[in-house]
Amino acid sequence: MMAGMRSRRQFLCAAITAAGAACNRSRRKLIGVVPKATSHLFFVSIHGGVDKAAQDFNVDILWNGPSDETDHTRQIQIVDAMVARHVDALAISATDERALVAPIERAIRVGIPVTVFDSAVNIDNYVEFVATDNHGAGFTAARRLAALIGGKGDVGMVMQKPGGTSTGLRETGFEETVAKEFPNVRIAARQYGMADPARSRSAAENILTAHPDLKGLFASSEAASIGAIQALRARGLGGKVKLITFDSSDTHIEAIKDGTIDVMLVQDPFRIGYEAVKSLAEHLNGKTPARRLDLPVRVIVKADLAKPEVMALLTPPKQ
Repeated sequence: MMAGMRSRRQFLCAAITAAGAACNRSRRKLIGVVPKATSHLFFVSIHGGVDKAAQDFNVDILWNGPSDETDHTRQIQIVDAMVARHVDALAISATDERALVAPIERAIRVGIPVTVFDSAVNIDNYVEFVATDNHGAGFTAARRLAALIGGKGDVGMVMQKPGGTSTGLRETGFEETVAKEFPNVRIAARQYGMADPARSRSAAENILTAHPDLKGLFASSEAASIGAIQALRARGLGGKVKLITFDSSDTHIEAIKDGTIDVMLVQDPFRIGYEAVKSLAEHLNGKTPARRLDLPVRVIVKADLAKPEVMALLTPPKQ
């Protein structure tokens, strides 16, 4: 009798253990995704790509980020909370290339694979790095602006913020190309807008006030672009001071239509989000994604707005 009871107990325990193992095997993987900021249209579009990849690769997403991309303290808190929750993988666009090193390395040490997207961080043990070729985009911005001003004259830069790798690469690429290829073009002023449209407008206003003969401006981000657009319009300088912008929004589209913007350089944020999640889903399934995926920037002028594929890029689906 006792032997029979032990046998039944052993059978029940084995069944429970097997059921638990099956449950663990069937549980959908949870991927934490931490953008630089949740408020910018660029990251709203990235969220759309993230959600589409989640559907395609049968994973769940935990999306959370700071509202302001200068708030690396909040982003560190979010990463640490995701590590404490034991997400299966983590994708991050770092607000600061140095400040996020320690929390990301904490995640990796406890076995959470990490993909870095949009903006790099100073680690090398990630699964994949997915981003626009930002350095090359800076080259393109310089060459386009130099052509618009006839290869000579003073230009200014409305920059994003210190410590942001993606925008820093654009700005460096712009500066290097002007110095190397255009001896008659001078970068007369550089100011940070600190990822804020209002502060970017003030930066652009300061540059225009100090340099009334300015021929052109390069704005290296969504916020910097919006601020530069507003400053040029307020002074009646749309179309007179040549403007190269980065990223897209309704404001950008209106400004290229009315001639305030001469050239828009546009990323594909939907694809960036998609590829970031894809890399982690594949990694969790035993595959080895490419270590790096550099996506080209798209150069858009007013005439391109008639092209359906351009409007699809400028107004991507949100989910």
